[in-house]
Amino acid sequence: MKKKKMKDILGKVAPLLALVLLFIVLSLATDKFFTLNNMMNILRQTAVNGLISAAMLVVLITAGIDLSVGANAILCACMMGMLKTSFGITNSLVLILVCIITGVFVGFLNGILLTKMHLPHPFVSTLGMKNVLCGLALLVVSTKTISDFPAAVTFLGSSNLFKVSGGFSGIPLCFLILILIYVVYHFFLNKTALGRMIYCVGGNPEAARLSGINSDNILIFVYSLSGFMCAIAGLVIVGRSAVANPSAAISPYDTDAIAACIIGGASFMGGKGTIWGTLIGALMISTIRNGLTLLNTSSSVQYVVIGLVIIAAVFIDVTRTRMEAKAKRLAAK
Repeated sequence: MKKKKMKDILGKVAPLLALVLLFIVLSLATDKFFTLNNMMNILRQTAVNGLISAAMLVVLITAGIDLSVGANAILCACMMGMLKTSFGITNSLVLILVCIITGVFVGFLNGILLTKMHLPHPFVSTLGMKNVLCGLALLVVSTKTISDFPAAVTFLGSSNLFKVSGGFSGIPLCFLILILIYVVYHFFLNKTALGRMIYCVGGNPEAARLSGINSDNILIFVYSLSGFMCAIAGLVIVGRSAVANPSAAISPYDTDAIAACIIGGASFMGGKGTIWGTLIGALMISTIRNGLTLLNTSSSVQYVVIGLVIIAAVFIDVTRTRMEAKAKRLAAK
């Protein structure tokens, strides 16, 4: 029992230790890394990935996957751009509402495709949806990059708190909002009946069925929640870059989110994952990208490194799952 507890503790602490080690290595590699303003840059970069990773986490817990998360976030941003350029709508509340409705609707469609149309696996439906959304993002703004959004729309992604003129750039508001959302997520997943149902649907579908849980409704809710988080990420993206760029729909948001969740302890097998582990994973991905940029590494090399990180994360997940299955078989004998 003590040995099992020790393994559980090490499994939870390992990602944090890896993040600390990464910080030490990059601090030694370049003196530009461990500065207060650069730390704030990492937090700012983490905000988008953290929001999309939160979207991915609930889906992974149900043993699903959502490859459309990045494209969904960009489409949400482009829908605001379309309203502004094509219809002259500059009311911030209307733009934000359309952004959120778009994200939730796309997530809802993903859930419907999986549950009501009985497509074989969410990998297939969400991959198809990703391509649809990439095309729509280009169509709704006529392939143009849209700028000059109202201040209230860009506020979430562009604002900093405790800024000091001529020195400290301030703490990014988007990261503080991310932490607040993660606190709510933690409570929702661990302290509510619906949160426990989500884990049950992913961890033991047969037990969920016997308990009277409507798995289809849970999955539709989970994918809709994923879409909502993508919409919030879309707002942050617009605030950070001050533009809605349809070409960004092909950016590796989805793979970064998967890597963050798996590094943080989630599993493709479902039923596992914590929001705080996901935060550590998102910080790790942002730290790697930031460090490689400071070291003047080309974008092609960055893709290779992140790809290797994803492969390593998947390998760890598979190995961990096999070890747990072996331990259960031994315990049953």
